[in-house]
Amino acid sequence: MPQISAGGHALEVHWIEGSDPVLVFLHEGLGSIAQWRDFPAKVAHATGCRALVYDRYGYGKSEVLKEDRVGIDFMHREALDSLPELLSKFNIQKPVLVGHSDGASIALIHAGSGHAVRGVAVLAPHVFVEESGLKSIGNINEAFETSGLAERLGKYHRDARKTFHLWADAWLDPAFRQWNIEEYLPRIKCPMLAIQGKDDEYGSMAQLKAIKAQVGGPCELLKLTPCGHSPHRDRPKEVLKSVSEFIGKISGTSP
Repeated sequence: MPQISAGGHALEVHWIEGSDPVLVFLHEGLGSIAQWRDFPAKVAHATGCRALVYDRYGYGKSEVLKEDRVGIDFMHREALDSLPELLSKFNIQKPVLVGHSDGASIALIHAGSGHAVRGVAVLAPHVFVEESGLKSIGNINEAFETSGLAERLGKYHRDARKTFHLWADAWLDPAFRQWNIEEYLPRIKCPMLAIQGKDDEYGSMAQLKAIKAQVGGPCELLKLTPCGHSPHRDRPKEVLKSVSEFIGKISGTSP
């Protein structure tokens, strides 16, 4: 796959051919291009849209993290600095953002910061921190070396341990308890689709409630059960149908 420089780092990118608007897929906190599996391709095929999928700095096949820690503002830096530069380099105007977990939060920050976005579809989004989510991350952090997670992540990331601690150390920083992006929601005027699993160990339906109540434009919700933190893997048919229909409505394509 080709690479491009954005935010001062070499990023792995993958294109799926199609027509405008461009769909930009933003992966989860331990995710990558490969870990999306075939979901982006299926959405692109169903809608006829082009799609850009990329590994953020420190993830997948992109440049390995150089710093010891990324800081609790890593999602803001991605949404406000790296992503706009990436979109500019490819001359992508008014994309549809499709984000999962941390990627969903990045999409919300970007769309709520005055950037031109045609629509936003978020899966398992975070707009504030919940104690239950921190507990789940803490449990994974404690078991990281003995659970086999390092080996599993090593299939996807150039340095699995650095990638893991990029994410876990930021979320478990005591200062991160104050992290909150609700201020961006009223400034999101484009259509939005928000999807949440009722069995998500990292976030509750309170996230969707906050989004629906505060977002500045039309917002559709999809609540799924049984479903955990990865709706597109846990309930693939329902999520593909919902995301494709949402994109079809805002882009004029027919899923």
